[in-house]
Amino acid sequence: MNKEILSLEPKLIWKNFNAINAVPRPSKNEEEIIKFVKDFGNSLNLKTIQDSVGNVVIKKPASFGMNDHKTVVLQSHLDMVHQKNSNTEFDFLTQGINMLVDGDWVKARGTTLGADNGLGVAAIMAVLESNNIPHPPIEALFTIDEETGMTGAIGLDNTILDGDILLNLDTEEDNEIGVGCAGGIDITATLNYIDEPCPTSCLCYEISIAGLQGGHSGMDIHKGLGNANKLMSRILYDGFSGFGLRISKIDGGSLRNAIPRESRAIVTIDKNKKNDFEFEIKKLIGEINDEFNSLEPDFLIALNPCDLPKYVMELSKQEKVIKVLKCVFNGVYRMSPDINNLVETSNNLARVSVENGSILIECLTRSSVDSSKYDLANSIKATFELAGFNVEFSGEYPGWTPNMNSTILRILKKLYFQLNNSKPVVAACHAGLECGILGRHYPKMEMISFGPNIKGAHSPDERVQISSVQKFWIFLKSILAEIPKK
Repeated sequence: MNKEILSLEPKLIWKNFNAINAVPRPSKNEEEIIKFVKDFGNSLNLKTIQDSVGNVVIKKPASFGMNDHKTVVLQSHLDMVHQKNSNTEFDFLTQGINMLVDGDWVKARGTTLGADNGLGVAAIMAVLESNNIPHPPIEALFTIDEETGMTGAIGLDNTILDGDILLNLDTEEDNEIGVGCAGGIDITATLNYIDEPCPTSCLCYEISIAGLQGGHSGMDIHKGLGNANKLMSRILYDGFSGFGLRISKIDGGSLRNAIPRESRAIVTIDKNKKNDFEFEIKKLIGEINDEFNSLEPDFLIALNPCDLPKYVMELSKQEKVIKVLKCVFNGVYRMSPDINNLVETSNNLARVSVENGSILIECLTRSSVDSSKYDLANSIKATFELAGFNVEFSGEYPGWTPNMNSTILRILKKLYFQLNNSKPVVAACHAGLECGILGRHYPKMEMISFGPNIKGAHSPDERVQISSVQKFWIFLKSILAEIPKK
């Protein structure tokens, strides 16, 4: 139990967040948190249901005098992104998050915090267990696996909810009201190769990239931050074209929805090219550092001698993988022509693995326009296929089309101004919220998204602002009290 966290206001939210973060809940491994939430609902003697894919719904009757108001669905996802610094010893399957307070922020020690979307879950739990908050009939929807496929939202039972309005508590700017989001599609490219014995006339180097900020592959993609896989491709390309570099292993990035922060490659060169190779690669490293100096202050590329490996990749396949990594698109593909400063379409070159005769490359393509999403995805697919890769699309989910005339949007805009004496930012985002998918199941349900300030989501720098949680809590309670009658 973290007494420092428990002393924060509003105590009801932080108590629940502390309890949630004691339960391991990485995506695809949510059994313990599902049981935790079900036990919570049952302990309150509220109707608690688990559907066939693992989503949990807890239903709470209206408070006194609000039975005739529209039913509200409060929705957040149970899973969290599991990212850690390379020097942090941590097991997301068995350990709870180690939190700390730093001024006006709550952080984790060397790992993601889980404020995305644990703060939303904690706020919903606070509403469910409260006895002094005016509210209409509540259906609390806790979805699973939002971060790695949205399979909970996709598999949601079409008959489990009766709500009229859905409040998604998964936005990361407290002055923003979300009315739309991007859809996405996973791209997986694979290719096999033959391992060849490493010539004894070679020297071996480890090239390592570390210290990049990383971050959310949707919300942060426009910032121009370093992508470890693309930066590694520059070094490998120059090393191969100039000095005949050979690859033994590449291990870069991890999750599709996180901009890759680290990459490591084991390579060899002929002994006779040692001095020229080291000079040119160190020169390239210096150029890259100059390019990213203002954006990535902790960025480091290292070139260090290491033991000679047993095998290197066959030359013909190596040339293909080096060139495809150089060619595959990464970053912002198109800005929205209709909404200022909104990324419409992007791609994240998220994961590169080369080892033991197998090449795996994973991307996540996002767009708020389906046709543009598939245009970019097919362009990337064609790039891989020209190099002989097998390519699969999976995990497709739709965007959420804004409804600028919804009743719930008018209510939130009015309340936000009354509470803060300023207008909210009404916006669509380039992240993948579950609202688009949930709207397929319940097309007549009005939806809106909001939340507290969360920075650095999907990275070990993730943090949530304490004062913003207080602001968010007041806003949420005010909204529930203003839900219209049926």
